[in-house]
Amino acid sequence: MSAALEPEVGAATAEEPATGSRAWRFVRRNPTIVVGGLILALVLGAALAAPLLAPIDPLEINVLVRLQGPSAEHPFGTDHLGRDIWSRTVHGGKVSLLVGASVAVISSALGLFIGLVAGYITIVDRIVMRIMDGLMSIPSILLAIALMALAGSSIGNVIFAITVSEVPRVTRLVRGIVLSVREEPFIEAAVASGTRTFWIIVRHILPMTVAPLIVQATYVSAAAIISEAYLSFLGAGTPPEVPSWGNVVAEGRDFFPIAPWLILVPSAFLAMTVLAVNMLGDGLRDTLDPRIARRM
Repeated sequence: MSAALEPEVGAATAEEPATGSRAWRFVRRNPTIVVGGLILALVLGAALAAPLLAPIDPLEINVLVRLQGPSAEHPFGTDHLGRDIWSRTVHGGKVSLLVGASVAVISSALGLFIGLVAGYITIVDRIVMRIMDGLMSIPSILLAIALMALAGSSIGNVIFAITVSEVPRVTRLVRGIVLSVREEPFIEAAVASGTRTFWIIVRHILPMTVAPLIVQATYVSAAAIISEAYLSFLGAGTPPEVPSWGNVVAEGRDFFPIAPWLILVPSAFLAMTVLAVNMLGDGLRDTLDPRIARRM
């Protein structure tokens, strides 16, 4: 009886080190993915757990403690209205992460669809890409400010304005991939066999765009987070009552000489988040690009 159990126990103990070695091998080969993912997970966790980590209402005004330095009750001090900076920063992370994720998903989906169609159908390409070139000729932040001036100040409009400026970049990426793939022999074979255009795009071309699109989505997310901060800082983004990182920095700029924590704390969170997203994108590029992966 005991002899029969010995192989099973041995197999189980041998499997555990193998699993651990695979995990350690992944960490060694993809340090940027691991570090960027951990930082991003911490920021996301803090934003989701904001009511627990920062129980003070980010909109609560207490003029008796205005411009107070870091203390036990207010770890990162208070602003000119006595509002807790730690609470406003943690709750503001939800806005920035929401904008970044929403813009990345929407612009990637739209850019993927437009790029696939424009890259494969020449007539559509001539019309659509001229529109995209026109949008790309306008600096993205100026285009976003113009759209915000027309649409009004809200989180939804911020997402819309930044998405419009990011879609052309995703479209050009996907279109370039389609133009290079559609001349491959297997595409010509599919056309010769009578396969419909829809199924050629879906079955043969679409899978080739997935890896580059994932990497591009991370960069779009980082750019969207920064753009939201720009817009809010300039007063053209989220409403002033919404505690976003851009709003917190904008409200504290006049008091920076006497209360530097008003800008340093939200700016540090913003920089750390953007750095984590970019590191994640760089790591995914190195992993998903077969040419780079072979060199590694």
